[in-house]
Amino acid sequence: MKKKWDKRKPGHHAEKSKMEPYFYILPVVLLLILTFGYPLLKSIIMAFQNYKLSNINDVYFNNFANFKKMFGDSDFLLLLKNSLIYVVISVTGQFVLGLILALTLKQKFRGRGLYQAIVFLPWAFSTFVVGLLFRWSFNGEYGVVNDLLIRAGIVDKGIAWLGTPGLSLVIIILAMIWLGIPFFGIMILAALQSIPEEVYEAADMDGCGLINKFFNITLPFIKPTVIITILLRTIWIFNSFDLVVIVTGGGPANYSQTLPSFMYTKAFSGYDFGLAGALGLMLMVILSIYAMVFLKISNYDKAGDF
Repeated sequence: MKKKWDKRKPGHHAEKSKMEPYFYILPVVLLLILTFGYPLLKSIIMAFQNYKLSNINDVYFNNFANFKKMFGDSDFLLLLKNSLIYVVISVTGQFVLGLILALTLKQKFRGRGLYQAIVFLPWAFSTFVVGLLFRWSFNGEYGVVNDLLIRAGIVDKGIAWLGTPGLSLVIIILAMIWLGIPFFGIMILAALQSIPEEVYEAADMDGCGLINKFFNITLPFIKPTVIITILLRTIWIFNSFDLVVIVTGGGPANYSQTLPSFMYTKAFSGYDFGLAGALGLMLMVILSIYAMVFLKISNYDKAGDF
């Protein structure tokens, strides 16, 4: 009986193996195109249109009129400054406190499981609930914070936390920091637990102190996790608007308003989807540039190399 030889080219199997990963991700790519691709394309088109729901029959392309209106807004620089302050302080606070939390939970102590469940509790709450919690707590008339301060004799009368320029943005920042600490804590704790104990034992034998071990062993090992976590949280916080809308509504006089919350207001209160699309396109460009620059200057591709 003659043996049947495979007449296909020798490189056929190699080409098939190269294409195999693409077949696996194809359903996900198609799903993303359907769920995100069309809305994204539509929002980009609306950025160059006079698109107002209050006059839906008068939609037309107005070139860069929405961008001129956006940059010409008298509060644009204030919104940009608020956004930068909000993101920088929130991410920094979450990272520092999350790192301390992770280093603490890595140690063995009595009641660690209960303590861990308590400190990770904010991550279980929705942003809406957290926003209401801070809005009621810092209410100038019946808030619990003012009540405690008055009872302690620190102030004579209640402070209008949410109605005072400067203070209103601080409250939102505190809410965002409290909300995001568990995320940093979980991510960094997972990275800390992946460090081999033998490395620390060898460092102890060489006489390395606590500070030297942190900067020369712990930090290099967790650097990839820290970089990607900071990148993700920066993008998420910069894009978030729900806390601002729920806690202060952007007031007073836009002093707690950020660019995403302003975009939300223009779209769903002013029904100006053209201007909102222009704001969204600008935010997308800013965050894309930030992601590329951040990964470049942080040497993410070399992180974790020893």
